[in-house]
Amino acid sequence: MRGEDFEEKLAAYCTETFGADGQLGQLRRLSGGASMESWGFSYGEEQLVLRRLPNGLSADDDGLRGVPLATQADIIELACTAGVTAPQVRGRLRPEHGLGEGFIMTKAEGETLPHKILGNPDFAEAEKNLTEQCARELAAIHQIPVQSLPASLEYFSPAELIRLQKDKYDEIGGQIPIYEFAFHWLNQNAPDASDKMLVHGDFRMGNLMIDHQGLSAVLDWELIRLGDPVQDLAYLCTPSWRFGNYEKLAGGFDSAESLMQAYAKASGKNVDADRFRFWLIYSTLWWGVACMVMGQIWRSHGDRSLERTVIGRRVSEVEIDLALLLEEILPDQLCTPLDWSTPDKKSVTGETGYDELLIALGEWNSGTVQPDLQGHDKFQSRVAGNALGIAQRQAAWGPGFRDAAQARLAAIGYEHEQLCTGLANGDIEITAPDIWNHLRLSALERLSIDQPKYAGLKVALNEWSPS
Repeated sequence: MRGEDFEEKLAAYCTETFGADGQLGQLRRLSGGASMESWGFSYGEEQLVLRRLPNGLSADDDGLRGVPLATQADIIELACTAGVTAPQVRGRLRPEHGLGEGFIMTKAEGETLPHKILGNPDFAEAEKNLTEQCARELAAIHQIPVQSLPASLEYFSPAELIRLQKDKYDEIGGQIPIYEFAFHWLNQNAPDASDKMLVHGDFRMGNLMIDHQGLSAVLDWELIRLGDPVQDLAYLCTPSWRFGNYEKLAGGFDSAESLMQAYAKASGKNVDADRFRFWLIYSTLWWGVACMVMGQIWRSHGDRSLERTVIGRRVSEVEIDLALLLEEILPDQLCTPLDWSTPDKKSVTGETGYDELLIALGEWNSGTVQPDLQGHDKFQSRVAGNALGIAQRQAAWGPGFRDAAQARLAAIGYEHEQLCTGLANGDIEITAPDIWNHLRLSALERLSIDQPKYAGLKVALNEWSPS
């Protein structure tokens, strides 16, 4: 947290590291995780960024699995030497500085927020360049010699990664039928473990600095590890990282085919389509489990921020994403139209409904509270509005959707837990039309409550609605 002591220690560090001619200024907290902090500041004429874990915290706290910041700094320096467009590391913190674990790097110029970049005429030139630039950056990362990397970097085979995610999902108590089938499918289709190259692990829009010409810096190296380079390509194409441009698989700015062609040109290696599909489904499911972890962190009092719970409800986005991805490889006869729509609004009489209380609270938040707020407080108010909307729709539609789901389960002869177990073990075939329809309808019902503006919902409705 910010305080005079922190500022004094940072100023003393800068004097020691960069010389006594400068002066600390413009210190401000940047966006970051629950424990990881990013601070922007100036020293002399230079704009810098501090990435740190405060004293008393470690990279394992709050369920984080990032590599140590010292290792991140090592990798960034190697990447810069290999031609990757990454910020220059300018200094490293030591225990005697009293600032926690971390490092200082040059500040990259540009924008990271996808909704300010994608489709914005001011970034039209940049968007045209992103496919080739991302392919070049990834190829450069993947070609860094393994023998030059820190020995501490982890490697997990595809099968081990699936097991780690399934263990985490089971530990939380997940019971989502299409997740269960996706785990089963991944286990049946895991590629060999022959590729062991450096992968960024979190290469996506939001972690890339973009200026008006294109990519100006690759950021957020905390998930760096050894692995299959195709995973990085598929991760960039994960549905949740398309930011509203759902049908542009590569980051919301281009097709997956264009990205793979550009990567083949940059790296000299063609991308196997089956391997890409595996990693795309894995990455999609990984994000669903990550959303569950967010909710679990809140539940276990690791971080009680409201945003954790709202992200925790994004598990239903992944249900739709998985259904759309799996339909590409399931028999065509399963993709039958569904007669479904959100419930019509009904005229209400009598006593005030619980959903009406939530509507009123949301209107008060957006109309009275939010306009007077700035910065992070305004963001939090918007998150609160999202939470109230979820609760309101659940109060209005949840009971009806629950009854419909129970009726479908009764018709196919399974209880919810039986269906989950059967799909996970391969004892129940997802190709049974009544099973697949139940999974699709459940995904539509849950997502219409949790995030009705999610782009994947519109795509699913267009594909599954009667002509």
